Amino acid sequence: MAKKTTEPTRRDFMTIAAGSFAAVGGAAALWPMIDQMNPDASALSLATIEVDLSPIAEGQSITVSWRGKPVFIRHRTAEEIEQAKAVKVDELPDPEARNDNISADSPATDVNRVKDENEKWLVLVGICTHLGCIPKGQRVGDAKGEFGGWFCPCHGSHYDTAGRIRKGPAPRNLEVPTYEFVSDSKIKIG
Repeated sequence: MAKKTTEPTRRDFMTIAAGSFAAVGGAAALWPMIDQMNPDASALSLATIEVDLSPIAEGQSITVSWRGKPVFIRHRTAEEIEQAKAVKVDELPDPEARNDNISADSPATDVNRVKDENEKWLVLVGICTHLGCIPKGQRVGDAKGEFGGWFCPCHGSHYDTAGRIRKGPAPRNLEVPTYEFVSDSKIKIG
């Protein structure tokens, strides 16, 4: 017995066309709802920031805002660098570097807390790792704590000139965010 083949009818064409039209219409109706879930321009602009370092004198610090967090940038003096290099990692409460630019298990040496080519620049997220306070030590006259870095007066955490916890209840070193030098006097954070 031979198979009977039928040609598509007008009804078949109309069914396929109507289904296709409904699918395209449904996608067009859903697109505005899906698109509104993307971050707006103000959120995207905070993903990275560029900071001009040229006006920061040696020994001076500034605070910039990145992703809603304070970021400390310090132009360290030769004395501050030497103090930080002299600290042995086994003397630190937190032996991990906490530097987003290198591997997570790196030791908290001064070299691992800064960029190799620019050790005079220290860049840290300025949030105490104990309860989220903002440590003092950025402005002239601020208490810098016992180790010349930062001091969180809320509960007495002391950080050194590399942003490492040295004394007090804070469990971790200040975080070093992802950053890079885009020129000799400008960095991009994020």
